[in-house]
Amino acid sequence: VIGVTEGMKEDKASWEQFIRSLIERGLKGVRLVVGDRCAGLVSTVNAMLPDAGYQRCMVHFMRNVLSRVSHKHMAWAASALKAIFAMESRESALEKAERVAAQMESTGLKAAASCLREGVGEATTYLLDEYPVEHRRRIRTNNMIERLNREIRRRTRVVGSFPDGRSALMLVCARIRYVTANQWSTRRYLDMSRLGDTMQTTD
Repeated sequence: VIGVTEGMKEDKASWEQFIRSLIERGLKGVRLVVGDRCAGLVSTVNAMLPDAGYQRCMVHFMRNVLSRVSHKHMAWAASALKAIFAMESRESALEKAERVAAQMESTGLKAAASCLREGVGEATTYLLDEYPVEHRRRIRTNNMIERLNREIRRRTRVVGSFPDGRSALMLVCARIRYVTANQWSTRRYLDMSRLGDTMQTTD
């Protein structure tokens, strides 16, 4: 965790302020940003981190598509979406996605098909050659930060209300320090030496 701040909403201005503060502290070399398609974050990444790709969280994306699927077709649609993300290459994943979207349209699931076509490109960024194959399972979702957010919510619910934003931020930061020092310090989430291999390949 390299930055924490308080904010009332996730709009473009808030994300710009946050990313700028990280850059001013020395952040550089960002190659991928993973998120849940918050419009403010996406536009900020494009403007302030031009060398970084954007990966739309696969889990959030699948939920968005399935929210437009009737109960009758839910099992089939869920299996079809999983098959897309099981592909070994981005090209094959996009081809599979188009076939699934066509099947959705033929069964009356036009909204789901449209959602799939609109977002599958961003949801398959992790399959690009510049990202290590060994990293794919980790970087295709933002599960890591979601788990941390759940831990923060669990802790802040105990308190209930805070006198001001600063006191809330202090508790959140204390909890993050605890999690990263005790739970995260015993495991390696990604082998970053693999990223170096792809940098040599793409340079």
